[in-house]
Amino acid sequence: MEKERYEMRFGGAGGQGVITAAVILAEAAGVYDGFNVCQTQSYGPQSRGGNSKAELVISRKEIDYPKVIKMDCFLAMNQTALDDYFYDFETNGLLVVDSTFVSQTPTSRAISLPFTAMARELGKEIVANIVAIGAVAKLCGKISLESVEKAVLARVPAKFRELNQQALIMGIKAAEQIDISKLPTSIALEDVYGDATG
Repeated sequence: MEKERYEMRFGGAGGQGVITAAVILAEAAGVYDGFNVCQTQSYGPQSRGGNSKAELVISRKEIDYPKVIKMDCFLAMNQTALDDYFYDFETNGLLVVDSTFVSQTPTSRAISLPFTAMARELGKEIVANIVAIGAVAKLCGKISLESVEKAVLARVPAKFRELNQQALIMGIKAAEQIDISKLPTSIALEDVYGDATG
């Protein structure tokens, strides 16, 4: 049965575009797919290289609380953001990380893709967040890919549309190689807290 409320978090360093990623997916879900959407963010000191966080709640019904209670999907673009913002991960949630900057994942329900390294292949590291959007949209399956593409193209300057479209497709294609059904169906407590006996 489809969840009535779907909650996403995006974390990364300032300049990695996690807030932009959340805004684009919010527009895709709300403007183009017709969901009710709440999108929130915390800027923090990201202009000085600190972590930033953005959240997205999607529902077919009215949303009574705008922030994440239990993450169904978490996109972490670097290790410190993952470590700082993982705390309320849903038991059967999906963690998607940029393996360019994340080496340790606290759950077996994790998918690692080198978003930044992939963006570098396109010649522009700055579109790593768009690569990530493509992968996350494909993997979570909540927002239509057509709507995500519309939202991306509506937000970027005309001269960068082709680059961003390439980045989005690159992320989608990378995600298509992953079989989510092979992930464990739940996480053990030691996955989150470490082995208490060790």
